[in-house]
Amino acid sequence: MTAPLAVQLACAALAADDPAPQDPAPAEPPRLTEELTVTAAREATKIADTPASVAILPREGLLVTAAPFVDDALRQVVGFSLFRRTGSRTANPTAQGVSLRGLGASGASRALVLADGLPLNDPFGGWVYWARTPRLDVERLEVLRGGAADLYGSGALGGVIQVFSRDARAGGGVEAELSGGSDQTFEGALSAHAARGAWAGRLSGEAYHTDGYVPVAEASRGAVDSEAASQHVALDARVERTAWGDGRVFLRGQYYDEDRENGTPQQTNDTRIGLGALGLDFGSAERGRTTIRAWGSSQLYHQSFSAIAADRSREDLTRLQRVPADALGLSAQWTRPLGARHRLLIGAEARHVSGTTEEQAIARGAVTSFVEAGGEETGAALYAQDLIQLHPRLVATAALRFDAWRLRDARSTTTPVATGVATTTEHPDRDETRTSPRLGLVFRARPGLSLTASGYGAFRAPTLNELYRSFRLGDTLTLANPALEPERLWGGEVGALATRGRGTLRLTAFSAEVEGAVANVTIATVPGLITRERQNVGRTRSRGVESELDLRFGVRYVVTAGYAFTDATVRSFPADPTLEGRQLPQVPRHQATLQARHEGRLQLGLQARWTGDAYEDDRNTLTLDEAVQLDLFAGYELGRGVTLFASAENLFDAEIVAARTPVPSLAPPRLVRGGIRFRAF
Repeated sequence: MTAPLAVQLACAALAADDPAPQDPAPAEPPRLTEELTVTAAREATKIADTPASVAILPREGLLVTAAPFVDDALRQVVGFSLFRRTGSRTANPTAQGVSLRGLGASGASRALVLADGLPLNDPFGGWVYWARTPRLDVERLEVLRGGAADLYGSGALGGVIQVFSRDARAGGGVEAELSGGSDQTFEGALSAHAARGAWAGRLSGEAYHTDGYVPVAEASRGAVDSEAASQHVALDARVERTAWGDGRVFLRGQYYDEDRENGTPQQTNDTRIGLGALGLDFGSAERGRTTIRAWGSSQLYHQSFSAIAADRSREDLTRLQRVPADALGLSAQWTRPLGARHRLLIGAEARHVSGTTEEQAIARGAVTSFVEAGGEETGAALYAQDLIQLHPRLVATAALRFDAWRLRDARSTTTPVATGVATTTEHPDRDETRTSPRLGLVFRARPGLSLTASGYGAFRAPTLNELYRSFRLGDTLTLANPALEPERLWGGEVGALATRGRGTLRLTAFSAEVEGAVANVTIATVPGLITRERQNVGRTRSRGVESELDLRFGVRYVVTAGYAFTDATVRSFPADPTLEGRQLPQVPRHQATLQARHEGRLQLGLQARWTGDAYEDDRNTLTLDEAVQLDLFAGYELGRGVTLFASAENLFDAEIVAARTPVPSLAPPRLVRGGIRFRAF
């Protein structure tokens, strides 16, 4: 598998750098940074012209990754982390908030996740349903690290993750995969595409089931502990037609359905999501190209919570939640060159989200009250970017975005069963405006060496979930806070990207401060219950270094490695000075990854990652020990498009503590699976 930028860099350039055996080697290999393009600037841009730190995971690496889920593959990117160490197969989806460079102080995402430009972040809570895009349909993953609100707005506080699908116009063909493994794990996936004349279409689907594992360590288990199981179905269909020369119009629909059991009989959740999108592309690169996107989504989420006895012999249902949410989005973007030295990008977008949490509070098996809370969020933005060739060796990027954010019709209603009298609190309407600038420089010091620097501002508005939805995990109750303010980030980075022959090295140093960072702050601790509340911490700082190295040996071997040091701490919190200087929860100071793969008829993949110590809580009293995990993949192509494969995740069955509530919760043990892939074109 691959984590950093250079894996695809190595693949792209070294395919050209490694001629067929009978051909002589070229005198001067093509420069990697001159060939590869990424979409960090919302359009195809050469790596050589991109001051941002971008990591790419190509399809070749994803196919030899032992883990079948996108979020597990992304763990090979240094700086990437989920709120807890468990992946999306068995973890509660509300813990799947993604962060980059240690910005996550709570379960909400500090990075925006997109699938071909369409949002994958939950509109109500900001977490991510990683399986919504069927894996066989994924062409590559791009990870942009660093504040990106200048082009992407709220949600891109720490960066952007893009999932790119395979081209629907790539002729016709079918791909399928079937696999099974330990813990009664089964998966089936299918992707079919066809093109005829001006029309093209692609249909992808995936079904997954696992009985899971017991997430509580054996020494701490009681009668209530059971497996954390999950199952889901994902469908993605699109049809498109070429128009206006090299333009196109397309329709796309997604459906996602999942059910989960969360480790005890009474803790379950399920989600249903539907999304539809319309897109138009027209114009030319020389005279100006326009893209328009409109989309809408609707979802329904259910969750149950329980209180567990100290000896884990009994659990009592405490709360049932039903969370419907709807979202609408519209965006338009125009790009064109202005003379020989400028490339201008102008865009506008708008988004509307409405959602409520409808709850039943339960005590001793009886409903005691009904609670309903929620509201409507609306955002609109204008943004512009200019890519300027100041000198043959010097490229500048200047961008500015203006966002307006509104919260309307927010209210909380509580109706006790005993009286039947509802008490409603009308939360005041709120309006916020934010500007997000960026200035970046790329200096090509010499062939194969680029030096970069950038500074930026970004923001993140609180989600409806943070404002209005409380939840309980084990003995920890986290309360919502309707008074939360947006987070504001100011940061910068400097870096170097060096390529020579078959190797690529990237070094980046970064620093970012977040004003008003939302954190889960402990407000009370009694036997059997820890109570926390989401609060705006005064100021946090995340700074560190990232290093990424990619090497290719011959025509078949690729090795990548990465290391990140991240110092993420609370710098000031006047409301509770005792938190100042403490590390942010769930952010390890050290991360390291290593990947190796062999390409050809025999396919081999190795992924290893080491995560240093971290803390579960804001007061740094609950420690998550360092963890090492090794995954292996092996496949062999029999011919006629048929490949047999086997994989092992967590090969040495390491016991990895993912959370403490305060009872330790474990990440998945060893998982072995085998299967068959089929391709027909």
